Amino acid sequence: MRIDEFYNPEDDKFDSRSKNDTRKPVLTLEQLNKLRKIREIKKAEAIEHEKFVRVMYAQQAQEQI
Repeated sequence: MRIDEFYNPEDDKFDSRSKNDTRKPVLTLEQLNKLRKIREIKKAEAIEHEKFVRVMYAQQAQEQI
């Protein structure tokens, strides 16, 4: 059994959009979950980058003679 056996060309017209259609596409739960995960990863990377920058550009303690 192959996936294309269930293909019906009439179903393609269900998702067709015209140039005048200004509605936003509907996001699925899968897409929303993926976006949430990407946002969490970017936030974690930003925190790590901020820690790295603080160490890199920190003022060195002056040595006393």
